[in-house]
Amino acid sequence: MATIKDVARVAGVSVSTASLAFNHPSRVAEETRQRVLEAAQQMQYRPTGAARDLRARRTDIIAVLLRDLSGPFYSELIQGVQDEADRCQYSVVIAHSNRRDAIGRLLYENRVDGAVLLDPTISDEVVIDLAEQNVPIVVLDRDLSHPYLMAISADHENGAYEATQYLIKAGYRDILFLGGPHSSLDAELRFRGYRRALLDAHLTPPERPVLRGDFTEASGVRETERLLATMKKPEAIFAANDEMALGVLHVLRQHHIRVPDDVALMGFDDIRIAQYVVPSLSTVRQPMYELGREAMRQLVCKLSGKSVNPRVVLPTFLVIRESTPPVV
Repeated sequence: MATIKDVARVAGVSVSTASLAFNHPSRVAEETRQRVLEAAQQMQYRPTGAARDLRARRTDIIAVLLRDLSGPFYSELIQGVQDEADRCQYSVVIAHSNRRDAIGRLLYENRVDGAVLLDPTISDEVVIDLAEQNVPIVVLDRDLSHPYLMAISADHENGAYEATQYLIKAGYRDILFLGGPHSSLDAELRFRGYRRALLDAHLTPPERPVLRGDFTEASGVRETERLLATMKKPEAIFAANDEMALGVLHVLRQHHIRVPDDVALMGFDDIRIAQYVVPSLSTVRQPMYELGREAMRQLVCKLSGKSVNPRVVLPTFLVIRESTPPVV
């Protein structure tokens, strides 16, 4: 028996487009709709009432799709989602979105009512495709517009601006930025804030990060070793997240470079270990728990038919500790 996947393949469209051709024909170009209908007729495919009704069914389950389940950032984010879900009587499924079947089984097969998504490796096209099927999704680390999409983030650019401005007020002029992944909007916004602060101070910033990691401690180690082997040692290093900053700190210590006496160090996120390392890490506090809680709150509002804010930006806060000198 033919399935909608077979029809989509013969018509040369995505499964979601084929589904829209049957269930929401006004949202599909007439030429495309005709192609889908002709393929269905050719394959003797008939959409069942049960298939049309799947999206109307409620599971009271929300998926949280993450690129990495191990990082300290994610534990607080997940806790925020979980606490709000408990309050609203929803269950939460945490999935590693690098698994190819995670999105397919949970979202395309209607096993959850909505999702919180934090993974820059999942393309915007996939996210929009899901939204086109009326799957409410809260995205973090990207800015997309669709009635079934809500974007929630911290104020990354202004947080990085304030951190860089602090380093400048402390007397530093040669401030190196250790960037994050190319695919991360958060990393790009933090670089913009850093660059804007240098420009406002009449300093010459680079057009792009000189060093770039992937938000892991290992990449902070790797890039700092490369820095010390091939470049002039800067006066200060601003890492795009705390995990990379911890890698920087480890290498500087191995090379007997004192922090902050020889090189000042700033991070971003304020993960829990940042206050316990020696020296304790100056950083920008991102409201990780609040991000998770707000993401879940917006999803519940959408599922309940209430109005939602399509774009929520939460403030960040500068936290000064021992890895940077005090500003007098």
